[in-house]
Amino acid sequence: MLNGNHSLGQFLQKSKKIVLGMSLATTMGIALPSVSNAQATTASATTMTPTAATAAPTSAATSTAATSTTASAGDDIQKFVAADFAGRQAMLNNWTGTSQSYDKLVELINKDELYRDDAGNVYTLENTDQLYRYPAHTLVSNWPSDLNQVTLNNALRSALTLGQTKAKLKSDDASERLKAVDILADNIATLDKKTVADIYANEKDSTVKAALAQLQARMDLQSGDEMTQIAALKTLASSNSPDVLADIEAMAKQTNHSPELKQALQTTQDKVKSRIKASEWAGHVFSGLSTASILLLAALGLAITYGLLGVINMAHGELIMIGAYTTYVVQSFFKSHLAGYVDWYILAAIPLAFLVSAVIGMIIERVVIRPLYGRQLETLLATFGVSLILMQLVRMIFGAQNVEVSNISWLSGAIALTPSLMLPYNRIAIIGFTIIILLLLVFLLKYTRFGLFVRAVTQNRQMARAVGIRSARVDMLAFGLGSGLAGLAGCALAQVGNVGPDLGQNYIIDAFLVVVVGGVGQIWGAVLAALGLGVSGTVLEIGMGAVIAKIILLVLVVLFIQKRPQGLFALKGRFVE
Repeated sequence: MLNGNHSLGQFLQKSKKIVLGMSLATTMGIALPSVSNAQATTASATTMTPTAATAAPTSAATSTAATSTTASAGDDIQKFVAADFAGRQAMLNNWTGTSQSYDKLVELINKDELYRDDAGNVYTLENTDQLYRYPAHTLVSNWPSDLNQVTLNNALRSALTLGQTKAKLKSDDASERLKAVDILADNIATLDKKTVADIYANEKDSTVKAALAQLQARMDLQSGDEMTQIAALKTLASSNSPDVLADIEAMAKQTNHSPELKQALQTTQDKVKSRIKASEWAGHVFSGLSTASILLLAALGLAITYGLLGVINMAHGELIMIGAYTTYVVQSFFKSHLAGYVDWYILAAIPLAFLVSAVIGMIIERVVIRPLYGRQLETLLATFGVSLILMQLVRMIFGAQNVEVSNISWLSGAIALTPSLMLPYNRIAIIGFTIIILLLLVFLLKYTRFGLFVRAVTQNRQMARAVGIRSARVDMLAFGLGSGLAGLAGCALAQVGNVGPDLGQNYIIDAFLVVVVGGVGQIWGAVLAALGLGVSGTVLEIGMGAVIAKIILLVLVVLFIQKRPQGLFALKGRFVE
């Protein structure tokens, strides 16, 4: 129970508002001594409604429309507040008002801002100490002594949430209506067939209308009329929803069906199953494409360093790990110092992951690899040692446990192409990111001065030196480019997987397989190899498990290399030498 003396602060505030008190007294018919005409005019103006006090002739139509909308919402909410438990339940189950009024009701209930008095007047509480009449939104100076908060029990709150979804069926936004239909499909028992039929008849959007038709068909399955059920099954045959399949399978288990209904059930069940299976396989292929994108990002750097320098860089996986940890550090910085922009940390993490990995890669090339050119076994052992050093260094700085890289809010969620086919936004972003990096790399190698130098040194190092190209500098920059690409792969991996000291070890072997199968130094060969290994690996895992799939994939790669040692794209011309 709340009353007018609920706080000393409000009492002081009321005592200061003399003019408001005068207007209240005037409204109540209490005579005031020595009230001048000006004061009376002020009091009269104060008691006017907000619309009358602020309306101008030029905006009369707008004010009238706004007042009408507010009044409509107010009437709906006032009816709800005045009703008893059963009446409120009935209103929530079949809301006849607008979706805007329902949204307003949900907002007020969830914020605990809806109040009433014993006379049935409705109030809203704002800023914890300002009480307004609803829907006029006039400030109440003397709080009623019989003021009570409008509360709902659990049953009514559940009905409120479901009713909000039903109200969205009347929304002007087709996407909102479609979402509402999808949610209501899980609560068929609460729906009224006539209401759904009326909404279907008035629906103009073809997509929403098709979803409503499916919803009606699922309701008709429970009708008990055999002809209605057969007609509903024909409509549901075009569905690929697991929930629809569950309804059909549950109905098929009953034994009191006629032969015609049994046949319709079996036919529809087979069609829905085949559609769901097709959607699932499409999802597996998409998952394989996202895996292939990550493999390609990891392998592009190896394709450059191995193709140009002939160096088997066993530390390439740790450069991927460094890119992932750089992403983690950038995210932590944004959380601590730029909390309002934390969802955009990835825009800073991408270039920083590239730069940090590239700088470390160039240091490795200068200090470790350059003295060992032409000695592949020693280079392999040296880079393996570097990988161990980098892993232990990361463990010392960040600890041995995985660190958390939170998903970006605008990359959370998925596109629902069908009820059984969801395409996560972060996976789509990785595929798009990989395509952009691939195109930029092709442009860099084919149409820039640096790319010309890299291709010259790759094809004939001695001749490149003879024409003045500083091959040692090109080697360092090319190794840095390959290492930077590994860092970008780590940045992408941080969005979909765990970030830990052993991150790179999970991808280094697959990256080498992509390079070898595609052809040494062949960018487009790496693209095709990554697609083949990524998609086939994902598909094999579905039926055989990860371990058996990996074994089969390795056997196939070995057989392919035996048949075609040069990879998918063979070297040509003097480059072969």
